Amino acid sequence: MTSRPITTTVAADARIPASHPFAAHLRHAAALEAAEPHRHWSPRDGALPSLYLSHGGGPMPFESSEWLTPLHDWARALPKPKAILIVSAHWESAPLSLSAPRPDELVYDFGGFDALYYTFRYDTPDAAALARQVTGLMPDTERVHQHARRGLDHGAWVPLKIMYPNADIPVLQLSLPTEDPDRLLAIGERLRTLREEGVLVIGSGHMTHGLPFITQEMVRENKVPGWSADFDAWAADALARGDVTELARFRTAAPGMPYAHPTVEHFTPLFVTLGAATDPTGPVVTTLDGYGFGLSRRSFQAA
Repeated sequence: MTSRPITTTVAADARIPASHPFAAHLRHAAALEAAEPHRHWSPRDGALPSLYLSHGGGPMPFESSEWLTPLHDWARALPKPKAILIVSAHWESAPLSLSAPRPDELVYDFGGFDALYYTFRYDTPDAAALARQVTGLMPDTERVHQHARRGLDHGAWVPLKIMYPNADIPVLQLSLPTEDPDRLLAIGERLRTLREEGVLVIGSGHMTHGLPFITQEMVRENKVPGWSADFDAWAADALARGDVTELARFRTAAPGMPYAHPTVEHFTPLFVTLGAATDPTGPVVTTLDGYGFGLSRRSFQAA
């Protein structure tokens, strides 16, 4: 078995108690990599899919095999990307902005969790080349601001640390500059060619995200309220039919609104994902479904 180079990420991972579910996940991932190294993307693979993933609540996915296993299996089922560009619900900023190519710190934008999670690291390689690519793809009317220090927020680094725990892929985060589906589809379309160069484009949100309406039954029993189930079924049907127009009408057309999304930033990354797809109206492949705390975890990839 080849060992991981000693980095701040590896050093922080070594301090996780051995009994913690994420420590077990790291051991499992290392064993898989030793037995069968993750195959790197090559031009022969063609364009990578674009992804929409539901990223869970704060650091809670680190504690659950229902997140750890399917997210890592999803990553392993794809060729290992050359770089990752991710849009997260937790960074709404205009003008369009990019995170620092190699930031010093993560953004720990969650509260009330075990102090352990504020020591987690995810120090990825320099993403300056990807930043230049993204900036070059945007029209003159879409000014891109490059941050010098901002790191990845939890909508980005939590799922990526599960999917690619070695932190050996350059990662850049793109802000959500608008809630307008048409504009987000257009931004995704601009990013489409990146997929042909081995870049994984990800929209990170949550298929339903009615946090103000979570009940004790949802927390204790994973009871699924009607507004969550109805919205999820509507979205699944529209995605299966490739009905982007219907999806863009979610505020007025989707059952369960506004409870499913009292604010819309956890749904709108989906439009970047679809815009980046070769055919936004094509069928998607669901990779994760079901519910956590009654909220839909539906995640998918688009070709």
